[in-house]
Amino acid sequence: MVDFLDAAMARQARGQDIIRMEVGEPVFELPPRVAEAARSAVDGDHKGYTSSLGIPPLRQAIADFYRHRYAVDLDPERVVVTTGSSAALGMVCDLLLNPGDRLLLTDPGYPCNANFVRRCDALPARIPVDAENHYQPTPSAVASHWQQGTRALLVASPSNPTGDVLDAAAITGLNECVRARDGWLIVDEIYHGLCYTDGGLSTALACGEDIIVINSFSKYFAMPGWRLGWMVLPETAIPPVRLMTQNFFISPPAIAQHAALAAFHPESLAEFDARRETLRQRRDFLVPALRELGFTISHFPPGAFYVYAGIDGLADDCEDLCWQLLDQAGVSVTPGTDFGNHRAHRHVRFSYTAEPLPRLKEAVRRLAGVLGKPIPTDART
Repeated sequence: MVDFLDAAMARQARGQDIIRMEVGEPVFELPPRVAEAARSAVDGDHKGYTSSLGIPPLRQAIADFYRHRYAVDLDPERVVVTTGSSAALGMVCDLLLNPGDRLLLTDPGYPCNANFVRRCDALPARIPVDAENHYQPTPSAVASHWQQGTRALLVASPSNPTGDVLDAAAITGLNECVRARDGWLIVDEIYHGLCYTDGGLSTALACGEDIIVINSFSKYFAMPGWRLGWMVLPETAIPPVRLMTQNFFISPPAIAQHAALAAFHPESLAEFDARRETLRQRRDFLVPALRELGFTISHFPPGAFYVYAGIDGLADDCEDLCWQLLDQAGVSVTPGTDFGNHRAHRHVRFSYTAEPLPRLKEAVRRLAGVLGKPIPTDART
């Protein structure tokens, strides 16, 4: 992804009109209350180090959010505010893994996860997942890949790159499978809040207090670059994690924490939910349009802001196709090989968060020209 990201940005810097569909970064204005809270923090006395676990009001606000949105009663002492969700993922790996241990990941999946495992001199072990199971692992697949030295399973719901989700029954089944083997279930929920199914999505915390959950302010809360996330841990994990936060990070960014407090105001949450509907409209246009162009998409992705599309019948290799689309259409997308090995070269990922609907329609028209396909009906105007 970095190659295509850098190439797209370089072309933009030279004045070329590039439609950005490769990067998973929300492009929305900060809600007024969040922006004002940030300005107040800069002007006030909130610029120094904080508690290494996060300021108490923010930990409480996160716990309250789980109670109000998910009906989960959460002790704020179990909430650790982190310097982005990447710091959370890294510390969870440091907590659970010793050299030579194994951690199970999905293939395809978020590419950086394997590097957090390798940082511990441990082995990332991939479970191939396919459209038949909505790109999520089953307990039987986990059991077949569990070997001596396996310590945990990491899943994402909604997931990157496919946008697929795990419901409460699926999470419970995975947790039972893992705990029966004295392992841990880690659930990446950084795209929570961006789910388009009726009734939303339940948090994994509703399925057991022994599940480790990671979240972020970068996606639903649309605060990328503020480097702020959180994790919810079992009580026994808090003391060692406190040592890590104190020594590795000192504290999360102070101004970002005070700005994030305003993200939980009802007015801010209403704005985030309205943005989810905007993203739903983009998804509902893009999936049928891409299918008309010949991409294979087995089902509408129920969450996040990605479409993981098969290229059988269009090209032999995803990276070659991505370069062709960038060079000839000025449309930047991500090759499947960025996300794993399992049939990766037969897929590309489209992100629909950075461009508004008229630009997505323009992207589809450009793609049709390069691929030699008729322009899909909904993209003609």
